[in-house]
Parts: sequence; C-alpha cells; structure tokens
Amino acid sequence: MLTSITEGLLCCLMGKTPNAVGPLESIESSDGYSFVEVKPGRVLRVKHIAPAHPAGTEEAPQKSGAVHCKRRITVYRNGQMVIENLGDSVRSDILQCQNGTEPNSTVEVDVSDANTTVPPSANSSATAVKRRRRKPKKTVNIDCSKYITSCKGTHGDVVLFFIHGVGGSLDIWKEQLDFFTKLGYEVVAPDLAGHGSSSAPQIAAAYTFYALAEDMRSLFKRYAKKRNILIGHSYGVSFCTFLAHEYPDLVHKVIMINGGGPTALEPSLCSIFNMPTCVLRCLTPCLAWSFLKAGFARQGAKEKQLLKEGNAFNVSSFVLRAMMSGQYWPEGDEVYHAELTVPVLLVHGMHDKFVPIEEDQRMAEILLIGFLKVIDEGSHMVMMECPETVNTLLHEFLLWEPEAVPAGDGLETEKK
Repeated sequence: MLTSITEGLLCCLMGKTPNAVGPLESIESSDGYSFVEVKPGRVLRVKHIAPAHPAGTEEAPQKSGAVHCKRRITVYRNGQMVIENLGDSVRSDILQCQNGTEPNSTVEVDVSDANTTVPPSANSSATAVKRRRRKPKKTVNIDCSKYITSCKGTHGDVVLFFIHGVGGSLDIWKEQLDFFTKLGYEVVAPDLAGHGSSSAPQIAAAYTFYALAEDMRSLFKRYAKKRNILIGHSYGVSFCTFLAHEYPDLVHKVIMINGGGPTALEPSLCSIFNMPTCVLRCLTPCLAWSFLKAGFARQGAKEKQLLKEGNAFNVSSFVLRAMMSGQYWPEGDEVYHAELTVPVLLVHGMHDKFVPIEEDQRMAEILLIGFLKVIDEGSHMVMMECPETVNTLLHEFLLWEPEAVPAGDGLETEKK
C-alpha cells in the first residue's frame, strides 16, 4: 500500500492505477483528481471537474416539464405483479421508440421468474380487476408531481455522476468526461474501492453491495447540487438505482448502460469466482484478458489498443472474488425499480455477451418513465467502443424534457 497521499497523486499524474492510495486526508490536485476519505482508512480516487459558471445560471422550474406521477403496484402471493399507471402521459420529442407499443395504463408481469415477461394482453384490465379481488401481498401507491427539465452545461445547478462496474475504473469514462466537461458540465467519477487508484482493503466485507453503496452515498452527498444526473455501467447501475431511490428530489435523471434486468442481486453459488483464492489468482490474467475480449464486439485496431491499455479490467483476484460474492441486495427487486419516478435512459450494446437484451427490455417495461436505446455496433463496453454515439445519445437525454399531455391517457413507456 502506498504510504502517502503524495505517492497516490504521482500515480494518477503518471497514468498508473495501483489498487492503493494513502489514507487520512481528502485533497484535490490541479488536474481534477481528488482523494476522498469516505470513512477512516477508506480512500477513493475521484475525478471532479467543476467549470466556472456565471452567477444566475441556475434554472427555475418550468411548467412545461411538469409531470404527475401516479402509479399503483400490487403484488399477489402467487408472484404476480400488476402495475397501474394513473398519472399524466409522457411523450418523447427527442428519443424515438424502436418497435414501439401503444400506451397501456396497466402492465401485468410475473415476478416469480426473472427470465419471463408476461406482456399486457387485450384482457389485461379485466384480469387486473379479477386479481384485485384477492387479497394482495403488498400494495404500493405512488402519487407525486415532478418537474423534468432540460439540463445544459451552462446551468450551475447540474452535476453528472459516472459510476463504473466490476473490474473497471473511472478511466472507462474518459471519452464521456472529456465530452461533457468541454460542454461546461460539472462531472464526478470515482474509482470504486479496490479499483483504479482507490484503496483496496484486504477484507471481503469491504466489497459488499452495502459497503460500496455507502461509499457512493458519501460522494453523492459531498458533490450533489440541485439537479443531479447519474450514469452507471453494468454493476454501477445498481448504485445509481440505489441513490435515485434514496434521494428522489435530488436525482433528476438516470442513465443505465448495459445494466441488466430489475432483479434483486444474489451471488451465484456456481460462479467461477467462488473458486479457492489460490486457484483464482493463477487464472486471473487469463480471466482478465477473456473478459476484456468478451466486452468488445470486435477486436479491431481501436479495440486492441483499449485492451492493451488495460483500463477496462484491472483488479486483484481477491477484490474480484469479493466483489462478485458481495453482490447481495435483496431489496433491489422489480417492485423497488417500479417505484422509481425519475426518467431513465437505458443504453444497450447489441453484441453484449454479459447482459442479454431481454433484461434491458424487461427493465424498460417495469420503469415508470423509461426509454431503451440499442446501439447495433456496440457490446458491453459500448461507451468505449462507440463514444461518439453514446455521447450524443446521453446529451440528447440531458436536454430532453417531457411535453405534458392531458391526464387520463396513462403513461407511455418505450418498450423494446
């Protein structure tokens, strides 16, 4: 482990990413890298760039972006879930729906099997009435109004948070960080514990979902402003969902990149990562290379250079195993995701070998205000493979605001 913050800063400046930094104090360098101690001895490297904005750039709420979010979620004892959208409709003037469907005020899904989606049928309303006659196991009512406004880089009350997944680092967001900072956005991107240049505790409990989520909560509370946009990749999507659920008034929009379906997290008992540590340590170089190759749709010159740089997968065997076995989050089920009232953009790389497109399709069906966009040329590391496409798509979503329509039409969601 490095013995001082100075050594940690030197590693950042030289482009190295060892899994350790010095503890104790939080300091910030001139190039935007910070070392933040989220709790004693637990230090995260953070890329924080805050462009100067003229006074008076904070945007007042606009009536044109007002949306009434009203939804009833009923779960029955046989595992069936009925979602009734009762508020205003939302139309997207920017993000167009591929394979779109007509708005439906009632969605019925089976939550007993995460791999099966029951689409709404012509008799869904009648079925819902029939099911409501039985005593439900759980009923959740949502009734709130939100102002969903355009977020521009010139607005001083907007912050973009970028959260990577297992094996990554803030380096995977390089193209996005450069793009949005040039547009004037304030950006925050951390290395998760054990990743990049953040400290790597040698205790498995340091890498559970709850431990990592508390890290993200601390950073969010430190840097958050009035309107915050969360962008997550893979496992990082779970932390975005957690923060959006915990801080509904502060999280303005969420972007989920190859995040998968709205299911509770449970470590796999058959996972290769449950091998003995000594065996896993021997396999780690091969696993890293295999995972990197699987993360890209093709291995052209650009992809080979990204593989050579090693920024997409750089963790120790101990951290890798602890991360995978620590993915336990039973609260994050379909009901939890259905309760979100924040607009969500889902981005999926068509050639993703880790996350089937059916999972993101299911997520789009569950979300109250969800849009799904598929990038045909991309795979799991789509933001590195197709940075221009991803940057344009993300920027359009940041600028998007809904056009309210008369109440009573139900809520339109894009289902792919």
